[in-house]
Amino acid sequence: MTEQSRTLAVLGPTNTGKTHFAIERMLGYRTGIIGLPLRLLAREVYDRIVRARGPSVVALVTGEERIVPERTQYWVCTVEAMPEGLGADFVAIDEIQLCADPERGHVFTDRLLRMRGLKETQFLGAATMRGAIAALVPGAEFLSRERMSQLAYSGSKKISKMPARSAIVGFSVDNVYAIAEVLKRQKGGAAVVMGALSPRTRNAQVALYQNGDVDYLVATDAIGMGLNLDIDHVAFSSLSKFDGRRMRPLAPNELAQIAGRAGRGMSHGTFGVTGEAPDLSDEVARAIMDHRFTPIRKLEWRNANLPFGHIDALIAALEAKPEDQWLARAREADDLGALKSLAQVAAVRARASDGASVRLLWDVCRVPDFRGISHAEHSSLLETIFCDLHELGRVPDDWLARQVKRIDRTDGDIDTLSKRLAYIRTWTYVAQRKGWVDDETHWRGETRAVEDRLSDALHERLTQRFVDRRTSVLLRRLKQKEAMVAEVNENGDVTVEGEFVGRLEGFRFIQDRALAGQEEKAVRQASLQALSPQFHLKADRFYNSPDTEIDFTEQGGLMWGEQAVGKLVAGSDPLKPQVEAFVDDVAGEDVMQKVQRRLQHFMDRKIATLFEPLLNIQRDDTLTGMARGFGFRLVENFGIVPRGDVAEDVKSLDQDARGALRKHGVRFGQFTVFMPLLLKPAPTRLRLLLWSLAQGLDEFPEAPPAGLVTVPAGGPGAVPRGYHAMAGYRAAGERAIRIDMLERLADMLRGEDSRAGFEATPDMLSITGMTLEQFADLMEGLGYKAERAEREKVKPVDQALAQAPAEQAAPAETDPAASATTAEDVVNAIPDDGVAPIAAEPPEQTEVAADIPAATETEIMPGDAPDTAAAAPEIEVFYTFTWAGRAARARTEQRGKPKAAGGKPAGKGGAKSGKPGRGKPRAESGPKTFAARPERKKDQIDPDNPFAAALMGLKGKG
Repeated sequence: MTEQSRTLAVLGPTNTGKTHFAIERMLGYRTGIIGLPLRLLAREVYDRIVRARGPSVVALVTGEERIVPERTQYWVCTVEAMPEGLGADFVAIDEIQLCADPERGHVFTDRLLRMRGLKETQFLGAATMRGAIAALVPGAEFLSRERMSQLAYSGSKKISKMPARSAIVGFSVDNVYAIAEVLKRQKGGAAVVMGALSPRTRNAQVALYQNGDVDYLVATDAIGMGLNLDIDHVAFSSLSKFDGRRMRPLAPNELAQIAGRAGRGMSHGTFGVTGEAPDLSDEVARAIMDHRFTPIRKLEWRNANLPFGHIDALIAALEAKPEDQWLARAREADDLGALKSLAQVAAVRARASDGASVRLLWDVCRVPDFRGISHAEHSSLLETIFCDLHELGRVPDDWLARQVKRIDRTDGDIDTLSKRLAYIRTWTYVAQRKGWVDDETHWRGETRAVEDRLSDALHERLTQRFVDRRTSVLLRRLKQKEAMVAEVNENGDVTVEGEFVGRLEGFRFIQDRALAGQEEKAVRQASLQALSPQFHLKADRFYNSPDTEIDFTEQGGLMWGEQAVGKLVAGSDPLKPQVEAFVDDVAGEDVMQKVQRRLQHFMDRKIATLFEPLLNIQRDDTLTGMARGFGFRLVENFGIVPRGDVAEDVKSLDQDARGALRKHGVRFGQFTVFMPLLLKPAPTRLRLLLWSLAQGLDEFPEAPPAGLVTVPAGGPGAVPRGYHAMAGYRAAGERAIRIDMLERLADMLRGEDSRAGFEATPDMLSITGMTLEQFADLMEGLGYKAERAEREKVKPVDQALAQAPAEQAAPAETDPAASATTAEDVVNAIPDDGVAPIAAEPPEQTEVAADIPAATETEIMPGDAPDTAAAAPEIEVFYTFTWAGRAARARTEQRGKPKAAGGKPAGKGGAKSGKPGRGKPRAESGPKTFAARPERKKDQIDPDNPFAAALMGLKGKG
């Protein structure tokens, strides 16, 4: 050092402009070197000096990056990578208090003791280093700088209540990621900054925060090392960290170094805690705010005067103890641990036999363990590199190419990409070492390109995972108070400023579920404000749309196409329901009223059209007295009233009153008084809806499918009371029958003898569409008694013969057989045209081919006709229906008595006894025998046989 050299210690808290002061002083000299604690900070300072002096005179040297122009004047380096022996005019060491750091302190202490500028040397750091510098650096001058803004403690805050422009500090990767996930859900996202990130990834993440895309930063304690960010509040998620060997609490000065990032320039800042971190004690909080900390008494030290004659001598020198009381021997670093491990390998010890090889081994051992897999695996990698360098003088290109190619992949998640970045940093470091590879320029560029690609991919994954761009864009525009542009496509998807925010369903904005957290309300409000013109345009289209585009659902919803725009609510009159429009408040009162009026007009017209016959009764002033009262009773029940409910009212109506009501389409049925026009599907669907509203049902029953005569009735409690009548059906047994078809059935039943009993006719089964068993269940549900019985089934041909008139069976007079009066005459009238079609007698057999056993009594031999009399008769099931109210006693008395043909009980007069029924007058008195056909005569010849007449004649002759 020359006599003119000046050593200056610039000490003070954060945000005092120390680094800025050193840069300005360095640029005042022709040459200079500045050492910084992080390569991230080194890159930031390098970019700043390049903007001031140009890239041709500024060098950047870190473990993984080396940019050295030919006319370099200013060197920006990490402290470990600072070149020695350059003779620069100016030298500065930033964050000099790291001399006390257990891991890297010995490097900073070495620079404190040995690095000097020809004209000026500066040590920048905390005031806690004043005593150590004064003791170890004779002649050092001290310059204290005051913080430009105030720092205040704000206590504990939940993440959900964290103010904007906040940095939340975690001390592990998992903790950082977890906090970022919470901020994404609640605040729209956060940028992530960690020391392990590449400068390219870190700068991209910081840009998200600095540009206002996100308002929150999640970082490790790396931000405490001079990174200049616009932070208003710093929150600690923990007050302890893992220092590489154990978990230990952070010292107050370490907390102050990080908390000091809050408040830049003249802006005041705050700090506090969040999550599970306990509140800071008053003493610690006050110490941070007043910048009063315990002075550093010991600096980490490791011997820099290293002998390279032998491995053991080198290890002994690295483990030497300091002689000064201000210095303490540093704990074993990774490079010393690697040297000890490789010294145990015979091949390595054999190669490291001279000074040059020992120096090469030490340089290899100083390759950082970026991967952090295991000490043994790192040592194995270093052994391979050392052996190649010692034997070949370089790292083989093909081997290095395979290692780089294996890493050069951008697929995978955040953890996978982070590991690949750590791996490529190892080969970037190797490529930066002078003389270790053949083509240094190629491999430096190749490894840098791979790192850049991985960095970009990692930034993309971090942003994708921890930033909701849609929310961040909306919040950014909201803060800027600028008008946002909203667009709605044909599917109803809503985008604001190009970001999807939800769907416009009808006149309601359905926000995307991904929007959450404290800012959700603000984002929703901003989206709705941007949608205000869309609401008015859509309301105009809706108001002018035809009724065919609007419909109601079975549950009372009102639909415009496929979009729900309102619902029906009960009004004072069941036939005058009110509508409730689904319109967001932000759409405005005009839109609300326009939609409400359009829906009300639709429902009023729909009711007036479908219920016109019913409303005509209400408007008919000619109806008076009982007729008018009964008409209003019908209106109240939507045009359908079970007759049993109004039996007395119906009896009191005279013929004139009934005639007046019939003019309006009212039918007085046996079971129901109804208006057939209102049984159509459309009025039925509307009637059920209005009835459900009037009843106040929570769930409205649906109308039965159109066109069905009967439907399942359902068990008890399956449908609300009165449902079947409103649906146009009457429950009877297990099924319900449509009331108009029920009246047709009643007309048929009116002509039957319900006292003596009757059977179901094909017409009855046809109009109901039921099987005989289902019809029997229906009749029992209507009050009839159904008795099941069986009988021999009569063939239709026998029945037709029995019922055929004699004149239809007579042949025409022109037929020769027509004049025959006897069977013999009929036979003689047959023309003799040849041999009669009667089988001839078989010829007499003269020989027998084989013995044929005689047929048994039950066996039918070939050529023999089967005995039809032996065949079992076919049995059919039938039901006899009687009115249960009057016939029950008679049937009870007849139980146990012999039954006549047809299954009827035989009375005193046999099958002909009994009382007349209540049906129409009949020609004969007494009950009829309900047989499907007359009794078949024995040995009857089939009339369809063409030789029936001849056979009858032969039968007579026999």
